[in-house]
Amino acid sequence: MVQQQLITRGINDQRVLAAMAKVPREEFVTPESRTASYEDRPLAIGYGQTISQPYMVAFMTEQLRLKPSDRVLEVGTGSGYQAAILADLVLEVYSIEIVEPLAKNAETTLQRLGYKNVHLKIGDGYNGWPETAPFDAIIVTCAPDKVPQSLVDQLKDGGRMIIPVGDRFAQELYLLEKKNGQLKESATLPVRFVPMASEPDKK
Repeated sequence: MVQQQLITRGINDQRVLAAMAKVPREEFVTPESRTASYEDRPLAIGYGQTISQPYMVAFMTEQLRLKPSDRVLEVGTGSGYQAAILADLVLEVYSIEIVEPLAKNAETTLQRLGYKNVHLKIGDGYNGWPETAPFDAIIVTCAPDKVPQSLVDQLKDGGRMIIPVGDRFAQELYLLEKKNGQLKESATLPVRFVPMASEPDKK
């Protein structure tokens, strides 16, 4: 996976490559998908959600230029795979998942594999996690139709956010950098992520 899907497509951050090589992806997919764990495609994890293809996980992670001292917010825990990759690279990971059974499964998996620096919360990602803000970086693994202001507010000055934005069939992956309270944005890739779910009347 690392050699054929990541390095050949331009992923060159050695820390990201090491984390991708180390985290056992097969632990984060459904039993029927285990044989396909390292294929270059997203896989269904139940409840209408997916685990992103390895390249997308690596690309989004690399774009954040993470430091070992960073505190990162992840919106959309899913199976916990992205959180595990982040946990190898930063000080603390705060991850939010709206689908309760997914959050509980992810927590069980992460604890079983010994990840101590991932903090999970069941809740609406549109609200972020204000009690633990601000964050050095934010990664969003589901697509809202626009960037939630609450997430912008919880990003540190100098921080970076990677987020897919758009409707179900036409999304762009944006990298946002906060400088002096202003957002500098650049589109990186056309993507297809599952839509960002919200609690009723909270959007």
